[in-house]
Amino acid sequence: MAPGFTKKNFAAGTAFTNLAVEIFLNQYSNNAVYKDWCDLVKKNPGDIEQASQIPFLPISFFKSHTIITGNREYDLIFESSGTTQTSKSRHYVKDVQLYVQSFIKGFEMFYGDIKKWCIIGLLPSYLQQKNSSLIKMVNELIRISSHESSGFYLDEYEKLTGVLNKLEQQHQKTLLIGVTYALLDFAECYPIQLSSTIVMETGGMKGRRKEITRQEVHEILQTQFGLKQVHSEYGMTELLSQAYSKDGGKFFCPPWMKVMVRDEDDPLLVKQKGKGALNVIDLANINSCSFIATDDVGEVFEDGSFSVSGRLDGSDIRGCSLMVV
Repeated sequence: MAPGFTKKNFAAGTAFTNLAVEIFLNQYSNNAVYKDWCDLVKKNPGDIEQASQIPFLPISFFKSHTIITGNREYDLIFESSGTTQTSKSRHYVKDVQLYVQSFIKGFEMFYGDIKKWCIIGLLPSYLQQKNSSLIKMVNELIRISSHESSGFYLDEYEKLTGVLNKLEQQHQKTLLIGVTYALLDFAECYPIQLSSTIVMETGGMKGRRKEITRQEVHEILQTQFGLKQVHSEYGMTELLSQAYSKDGGKFFCPPWMKVMVRDEDDPLLVKQKGKGALNVIDLANINSCSFIATDDVGEVFEDGSFSVSGRLDGSDIRGCSLMVV
């Protein structure tokens, strides 16, 4: 049975650790791929007492294996955007409502009641592909918001400008969430002064533009939109939860998600804070694998927040992260 997403159940510290260990034991017993990995790195389940001791499955396994805990029935498959040169990750989602519950509660924790927002998605490349977890999330946010102007836009920049101008005149709280290259294209063609609108980039140049740092991206968007800050979302096909940054720097997780750091030279050495490659615990992933060693590099801070500075050498370029940070 899926645990409820509440601060009580997912409090930091001992409660989080106990639940993480409980989920680990279940996934070790009922996920053949994950069990084989744990055995390969010689981790004895009986020795696990801390979250940092739990083995983290390399994220590349989602490209080469079917990662499912329990029976092999599932509601749908989320696929990464990938490129023509790389294979796609596949996340077999057994309970799509658990994903919906996770991103709704996560969003509302950081941004409040969805019904008070107008949600605009500028995600052209994702709309053109099937099985995108990001499209599923934004589509549901649009549905819940029920605002007449909520919706997706492809390259309808002139129309989008008119909609945003109208929303600004109404002082309507608006979220413009978009893939990075599309936000830059729109900002450069149709600069507009925004005050009631939050601009949130999800990463992703997808080979459409020259790679630049996240700081440079944010500076362009701030200048073109008259903003003091640009927000960011950290999520991926292999996760059911998202972290958010409101100032272009540190990302913060919901209580059921935690980021740790592993040593690049010793990937089994995992620490609560410091610099290195990022490991993610996503307790919403109870039906696949909750413990994932990503290809992202960054820093985890004392308060549990984290930053992303790039990717490991030799890792595949991911469709949602084609940006040097």
